[in-house]
Amino acid sequence: MSRVDLEHLRGLAANRWQWLRRQFDDLEALRQRLDYQTYLLAAAGLVASLLLGFADLATQGSIERRQAEDLLATLTQVLPAGLYDNDLLQDTITIQDGAENGLGKTEVYLARKEGEVSAVAFKLSAAGGYSGPISLLVGLNRDGAVLGVRVLAHAETPGLGDKIERNKSDWILSFEGRSLENTTAERWRVKKDGGDFDQFAGATITPRAVVRGVQSGLGFFQRHRAELVSPPPKGAR
Repeated sequence: MSRVDLEHLRGLAANRWQWLRRQFDDLEALRQRLDYQTYLLAAAGLVASLLLGFADLATQGSIERRQAEDLLATLTQVLPAGLYDNDLLQDTITIQDGAENGLGKTEVYLARKEGEVSAVAFKLSAAGGYSGPISLLVGLNRDGAVLGVRVLAHAETPGLGDKIERNKSDWILSFEGRSLENTTAERWRVKKDGGDFDQFAGATITPRAVVRGVQSGLGFFQRHRAELVSPPPKGAR
C-alpha cells in the first residue's frame, strides 16, 4: 500500500473516531437511547477493523519478501547457476500467447550470461489433474530443451499423485534434456498411452496432466523463441 493510501486510511480512521467520541460525550443520556448498543457495536467494529488494517500493513512487506524468496529458490532449481549472472526476479518479459490452447499472458524470467539470454523460465497451469490444475515452473535453455521442471502447487492425492513433487520422487527429473526436437509428439505421453514417461501405480491421471503441461510449455517457447532469446531493451518493452 502506498504512503498516500496509508495517510488517507489514517485520516478516515481519525475522523470516524472523533465522530464516535462525540456520540459518547454524554454517556448517561446515551444509555437511554435505543441506538446505544448500535454505537457500542460500531465502536467495537471500528477498533477491530483498525487493528486488522494495521496488522495487514505491518505484515504485507514481509509476506511479499517471503514469496519472492520462495520463487527465487524454485527458479534456481530449474535454471542452473552457471547460466546467468543477472537478477532473475527483475529481468522479465511478458508474452501474450494467443494460440489455440496457448498459455495466455505469461511472465517469463530471463537468465542472462554477460547480457545474452541463455535460458528462460515461466509458470504454467497444467489442466486435467485428478483434483484440478497443477501449477508448474518450467526452465528451458535457448535451444528449447528442458533444464528443469518443478511443481509449484497442486491438490493431488497424497501418497499417489503427489509423487510429482521433487521431494517425494525423482519422477519430475525425467523431463530434463527433453525437447520437441528430440521427442516426437507421440512420445509426449505416459507409457500406458504409448509414450516415454512413467505413470504411477494407481495414479495415471496426474502424470498424464504434467506431461501434457510440459509439452504445452515447449510449444509456447517454440512459438515465441525469437522474442524470448532476443528480447528488446527493457526500456523499449
